Amino acid sequence: MHIVLVNPEIPQNTGNIARTCAATGAKLHLIEPLGFELSDKYLKRAGLDYWHMMSLEIHESWDDFRAKYSGARLHLATTKAPRDYCRAEYRDEDFLVFGRETRGLDEELLAANYDRCIRIPMVPDARSLNLSNSVAVVLYEALRQQGFPGLSGEGRLHHTEPQRPEWRDYV
Repeated sequence: MHIVLVNPEIPQNTGNIARTCAATGAKLHLIEPLGFELSDKYLKRAGLDYWHMMSLEIHESWDDFRAKYSGARLHLATTKAPRDYCRAEYRDEDFLVFGRETRGLDEELLAANYDRCIRIPMVPDARSLNLSNSVAVVLYEALRQQGFPGLSGEGRLHHTEPQRPEWRDYV
């Protein structure tokens, strides 16, 4: 999977998204201009020590990105979408595209790709979710549809194994 952030403005959001990409194996694409420097301490702090685990690509503009990935299947996240994100069908090399925090994606881009637009359902008066939360919600649905390829779905305690309750214990 690929996560595309078009002109992100808040370094902490991008750092959180970088950490999500590292944890899921998704590649992060940043479309310039950015609202921060890549050396920003908040960006690095939000990504913690996961930066070495992820793949990052910077693009000078949307046009440069599209020239390089002209055949890519895009899913554009917007509050103006005609359908919710769970109705889309995701493939492993799809690109999930998100706009800047203050304005989202440009209307022209949305209009040109309206059949590829997706929305996270919310109450009518809510403007939007936080960008890093939105990326996580949509990315994990895309990965769920594919069976979470390459991801571990089980954890374990390090020191002791808990006793598993019998089904009768819940009745």
